[in-house]
Amino acid sequence: MSTPDRFQDYDLDQRIYDEMFLTDGEPRAHCQRLWDALDNFSDEQLSSIQERVTRSFSSEGITFTVYGDDEAEERIIPVDCIPRLLPKAEWDSLHAGLTQRLQTLNLFLQDVYGDARIVADGVIPAEVVYDCPQYRPEMRGFTPPQGTWVAVCGTDVVRTNDGFCVLEDNLRVPSGVSYMIANRKATKTSLRRLYRDSRVQEVEHYGHLLRETLLELAPDGRQAPRIALLTPGVYNSAFYEHMFLSREIGAELVEGQDLLVRDGFLYMRTTTGLQRIDVLYRRVDDDFLDPSVFRSDSVLGVPGLMDAYRAGNVALANAPGTGVADDKSVYAYVPDMVRYYRNEEPLLQNVETHLCRNPESLAYTLDNLDKLVVKRVGESGGYGMLVGVHATPEERADYAREIRANPNDFISQPTLDLSRSPCLIEGNIEPRHVDLRPFILHGRTTRIVPGAFCRVALRRGSLVVNSSQGGGGKDVWVLED
Repeated sequence: MSTPDRFQDYDLDQRIYDEMFLTDGEPRAHCQRLWDALDNFSDEQLSSIQERVTRSFSSEGITFTVYGDDEAEERIIPVDCIPRLLPKAEWDSLHAGLTQRLQTLNLFLQDVYGDARIVADGVIPAEVVYDCPQYRPEMRGFTPPQGTWVAVCGTDVVRTNDGFCVLEDNLRVPSGVSYMIANRKATKTSLRRLYRDSRVQEVEHYGHLLRETLLELAPDGRQAPRIALLTPGVYNSAFYEHMFLSREIGAELVEGQDLLVRDGFLYMRTTTGLQRIDVLYRRVDDDFLDPSVFRSDSVLGVPGLMDAYRAGNVALANAPGTGVADDKSVYAYVPDMVRYYRNEEPLLQNVETHLCRNPESLAYTLDNLDKLVVKRVGESGGYGMLVGVHATPEERADYAREIRANPNDFISQPTLDLSRSPCLIEGNIEPRHVDLRPFILHGRTTRIVPGAFCRVALRRGSLVVNSSQGGGGKDVWVLED
C-alpha cells in the first residue's frame, strides 16, 4: 500500500517564507532528502518518531516553569520531531553577522561605562542609556577581563521574505542552550539514517567551547582555574539548564549560600574546607547578585562579590550591567553602533522599531495598534506584549492607556510574517511560525556552534514562539554542503 503525499494539503502562502518549500510547492534543494524521507514514512513510523522524541525530553526531565499558572507550574517543553534545515551558505552569513553584532555590543558596553563617546557624539541619546533601569552606575570605570562584558549571548533571529533580521539580543542570563542540545540528541537518535546521510554539523561540543571561553576570563596566573555556576535554586524556571551546563563544563553548581568572600577572594564552602572560585558563570539577575551593592534583601547572591570582581580576583560571566545593551530602546541603535565602532555596515538588520518616547513614534503607535506589535522595553519571554492584529478592541484600548501613561516604557514594531517550517501536528504535517536562537560565546575570540534553539509557535496562526506562551522547539540542522 503506497503512502499518500503528506504535503498535498500543506498550506503555502506567498507572503510567508517557508523553510522547506519554494513558492511553487517544490522542496528547496537542501530539503529534498528530508522531503523524501517524510513522504515515505508511514503514519505509524512518523508517530513513533515523534513519540520517541517526546519521550526523550520526558525521561530527561527537560522542563520549564510558567510562573503564575495554577494548573501546572512545571512543564515538559513541547518538541517537534521534524528538523529545520539551513544550508551552509546561509549559516556562514548568520555566523558573520552574529559575530559582528556581539563584538559591537561589547564595545558599546565598555564605552557607556567609560568615556561614553557614543553619547557625547550624539549617536544615541543620553536618556536612552542612563534612564534604562539596567544601566548600573556601579560599573562605571570598570574593564572586565578581555574586555568581555557579554561572554554568553542568545540572539533571537527571524526570517521573512526579505531575509534574516535580529528580533532581540539576550545578554543578561540567556537561556535555552540546553534545549538546543537536547533537541539534537532526541532528533539525531530518532532519525539516525537521515541525520547521517544529511551530513549535519555537530552542536554537542558547545559545553567544551563554553568552558574554553570561561577559562579565558580567569584571573591572570591562575593554574587550573575553578569554575562555578551560580543558580537561584531548584525553583528557578531554568534550573534544568543550570544542572545540565554545570555538568557540561565541569563546574560546581552552587547557590549564594554556598559561597563567601574573604580577603577579596571568592570561595566555595565544601566539607573539606574553602575552595577558591576563579570564574563564576552566574545565572542570577543583577539585582540579586550582591546584597551589599544591589538589592539589600537578596538571599540569592554573595555579599562582597562585587568587591572581589572589581579587584580582579574573580571573573563574572556575564558582567553586571549588560542589560542596558539588550533594552528594547537601545536595540534600535545597534546598527548605528556597528557603523560607529567598526566603520562597517551591519551584516544583520534590525526590525523597524518605533520608540514611543518620541512624540511622532508615540502618535504613530497609538494610531496603528491594530497593525503593530508593542513591547515593554525591559520585558522578555513574551510577557507584557501586545500583538495588535490578534488583540480585541478592548485589549488594544487598555494597552493604549498604559502606553500613554508611560511612553518611555514601550516600543512598537510591524507585525512580521515570520517564516514557517513543517511541524507534526496531531498526525498531520502543517506549517508553523519559527525563529532561531543561536548562542554566541565571546572571550579572547568569538565562537558559535553551527546550530540554534529553534522556537516554534505551535498554536495555529500564532506568532508567539516563547515556551511560556504556548510555544515549543525543534532541532536545527546546519548542513555541510
